[in-house]
Amino acid sequence: MAYQVTARKWRPMVFEDVVGQSHVTETLKNAIATNRVAHAFIFSGSRGCGKTTTARILAKAVNCLSPKHANPDNACEICEDITGGRSLDVIEIDGASNRGIEEIRNLRDAVRFAPTRGKYKVYIIDEVHMLTAPAFNALLKTLEEPPPHVIFIFATTEVHKVPATILSRCQRFDFRRIPIEEIAERLRFIAKEENITVDEESLLILARKGEGSMRDAQSFFDQVRSFCGNTIVAKDVLKTLNVVDQEVYFRITDLIRAKDRKNGIGFVNELFQGGVDLREFVIGLTEHFRHLLVVRTTGSTELVEASDHYRKRYQENAKQFSEGDLLRLLKMTYELETAMKYSPQPRFRLEVGLLQMIAMESSVEVEQVLRDLELLKKKVIGVEPAAGGGAALWKGPAESPNIAVTRTPPADVKLVGTVSAGRLRQQGPVAQRPLIIDRPTRAPLGSLAAPVTQERAVPRPVEQPTMKTISADEAYARWQEWVGEVSRDRISVGTILGDSRLEDVRDGSVTIACPDDYHLAALKRNREFLVASFRSMTGCDIRIDPVLRPANGGRGPSSNAPEKASLGQSDASPTASPKAIENHPVIRALCREFGAERIE
Repeated sequence: MAYQVTARKWRPMVFEDVVGQSHVTETLKNAIATNRVAHAFIFSGSRGCGKTTTARILAKAVNCLSPKHANPDNACEICEDITGGRSLDVIEIDGASNRGIEEIRNLRDAVRFAPTRGKYKVYIIDEVHMLTAPAFNALLKTLEEPPPHVIFIFATTEVHKVPATILSRCQRFDFRRIPIEEIAERLRFIAKEENITVDEESLLILARKGEGSMRDAQSFFDQVRSFCGNTIVAKDVLKTLNVVDQEVYFRITDLIRAKDRKNGIGFVNELFQGGVDLREFVIGLTEHFRHLLVVRTTGSTELVEASDHYRKRYQENAKQFSEGDLLRLLKMTYELETAMKYSPQPRFRLEVGLLQMIAMESSVEVEQVLRDLELLKKKVIGVEPAAGGGAALWKGPAESPNIAVTRTPPADVKLVGTVSAGRLRQQGPVAQRPLIIDRPTRAPLGSLAAPVTQERAVPRPVEQPTMKTISADEAYARWQEWVGEVSRDRISVGTILGDSRLEDVRDGSVTIACPDDYHLAALKRNREFLVASFRSMTGCDIRIDPVLRPANGGRGPSSNAPEKASLGQSDASPTASPKAIENHPVIRALCREFGAERIE
């Protein structure tokens, strides 16, 4: 007999042999037993989880001549023909190769013919999501109301690509990722039947390498068996599959804990020289930190997919890291994996990432920082919180346990009192300077009242010198200069200021008359900028008070100001002199920035 790979030789023949999908197999068995089999099914799930295998078992079960407990007997002629792929009543179609509307039309014509030997004609379409939209539409009517002797079974790894109109006409079963323990158990059973000696560590490595796919794990099993023969050990499995040993990841945690940068660089070089897939190594490192985080968080190793030996290692190593540190390490490995994917030099990127992990400082919880600050405050002040005294009461040093003072006395109250019943009582305000209790004095033994006299004055804060105010004459004299300064920074604001008029200056308040609402709103909007500009030019602090004064409708400048100081009219008005026009800030800006010239 020709050689068959393990995945084909040990393909499940009954529902109980399907690993990790009991929620699907039990439902199908009950449907067969009660004669409630639907006319269309859709099996979705990742690769190698048993979709097509379950579809074949279902096809045999509904056509078997002598079923046993809703399972096919695999001995009758129909079961043997289906198993051998010779049955005319079970048609398997590759959806990727037969995805057009013409193939679906042929299928629609063929379903009208009755089965040749069995009870049902079963169509199994694998990778059904590859069908085109017109093909799906052509299938709708037949799928909704097929002949009573037809059953459709669709298998797909990307169920989200199947139209909702198809899904609504089928019973949907989602196949789960097979757990590592169940894959390892199945491989252990196969190895026993094949008379192969394999250790537990090798089984776990093979199961983990399969990543939830039984077919992938069995393919790796065949590969390792070809290398090792009938005796398989973990060392040979790691060498054959080029898998990073679990001990390597524990070396990483040792380097991080020891802050050993030098050996960190040498470690990456060792991986590179050994031909290890660096990106695969980072994926394994992420899983390693995940195991540490799970053990640290839950205190248990039940969720760790590893052998008992390594579970004990994880239990010990998890105590050496905080949850915050492990979360940061996980985040760094996620970012490192993404960066290496697009990096032209993944080795250098791995070296940088590993050095960042080694140099990472341990995280500290906020609660611990607050506790340390509170302890430091106690040492500086020299007192400790009074038990049961509330937030405002503090007890004295160890030699005076019965004396309490207020923690933060009012600014203008002198806390002077007598020791009576273990408390100070407040007496009278002090008019000038605030005082606080520096350190309580121990009361003499047997004394009922002892004055507390040790006090220290808290100096008043030094007042900042106030800005000088500008006189009206100086303001009128420097108005034009101010307009020029504003125009140099913001030409639009300077133009609006030049079109306005200085009306009054009194007690540091400058009243500016605006000809219309637009100018008024603009000056109010730029009030802070104008104040800052005036302060930088004159060193005087002013308040800007824009008011609405239409043309010829308001009063002029103060009578004590020179007549020429009234700048209500723009220097660039038609009556202004040519020299005044040339000195206008807007004209100067145009000449300076754009090279404008006067045209006679």
